[in-house]
Amino acid sequence: MNTDKMRAWWWHRQGLDATAAGWSLGAVLSGTGWARSVGGVNPYLTLFARTGASRVDVDAAVADLAVHELPAARGCTYVVPATDFGLALQAGKGAPEAEAAKAGKLGVLRDEIDKLCAAVLDALADGPLDPSGLKDVLGDAVRNLGDQGRKKGLTTTLPVALGLLQSAGEVRRVPLDGRLDRQRFSYVRWNAPHSGLDDEEARVELARRYLSWTGAASLAHLRWFTALSARDAKASVAELDAVEVEPGLLALPEDAKAYTEFRMPDRPRYALLAGIDALVLLRRDLPSLLSSRDVARPVPGEPSGKTLGELTDLPDFPIVDRGRVAGLWQYDVDTERIVWWVFDGAAAKDPGLLSEVEKTEAYVRDELGDARSYSLDSPKSRAPRLAALRAQA
Repeated sequence: MNTDKMRAWWWHRQGLDATAAGWSLGAVLSGTGWARSVGGVNPYLTLFARTGASRVDVDAAVADLAVHELPAARGCTYVVPATDFGLALQAGKGAPEAEAAKAGKLGVLRDEIDKLCAAVLDALADGPLDPSGLKDVLGDAVRNLGDQGRKKGLTTTLPVALGLLQSAGEVRRVPLDGRLDRQRFSYVRWNAPHSGLDDEEARVELARRYLSWTGAASLAHLRWFTALSARDAKASVAELDAVEVEPGLLALPEDAKAYTEFRMPDRPRYALLAGIDALVLLRRDLPSLLSSRDVARPVPGEPSGKTLGELTDLPDFPIVDRGRVAGLWQYDVDTERIVWWVFDGAAAKDPGLLSEVEKTEAYVRDELGDARSYSLDSPKSRAPRLAALRAQA
């Protein structure tokens, strides 16, 4: 495999070579992939790295429903464009059904959940409510599932009902302060658009989007993102006439042709991304984004001596050069500076890299205030990672 070219191709398909610079925010998410949302900064950094969009621009797009955070593939939350609302909800509908089945094993009949769903819709008829407000209104209709429920991750029946209603597009979560990097929501009634596809057609369309976003991926990569069975994944790819462009990697026919004509840029082009940026997360195959010499590089601050190539997920945010993970970074709230390290010491003086660090640092400092990986990330929990990166610099 021509790994350097393939990494650069993935990077190009992600719009990280400035090809997405003039796109609308919805077009970026439609063209390069839905942005995973876990209460951290990934949606903001995703759009900033590709278009330079401000936080205010992103928040306005959310408020206008040009983009929105929805339960999507595997039931995980992603920020998706309006054009994909129906498909995203259809792709994720299996997860809340699994939660309902889990509640059933705790003695909660489906009829009880259905009645709670109806009560939630009635409660929201007069306007938005947060979970606490919903519990106050719903009263005994919400059942506490006790210690057994806590062991299974279900403290009450309310999250089950809300999950089913969100998946059905009957309610949606609205950030209380309008921001995607917080985890405080209210719920409102909604009538989400439908995809207009049956389940088989939706699987094929999701596979089409996925292969377009990645530019090339394996069946295993596709299955990880979609949670499709092996049978359904193979059938969907066959419908698309996908072809092998490198050993084990499939692409849409039009992308396969474009790949043969693609030339990797000669000069470095750096970007500072979140650890769950689509470039990394869509395939979740970290070793493929590392050079052969960096695969064996020890993870900074890891006492076990584990190498980067042994990881499934990055310990820090990545610095990327033409698709290759070239370094790591974190944001230090106390100093209001990015702490970063590039694997190749000579690259640390590259004017393009220094410019990207400065630009991203200003964005995080002035518009986000912090760069949390996920909802429970904090300056205190991040301190060991900051120390590990400082020790490398």
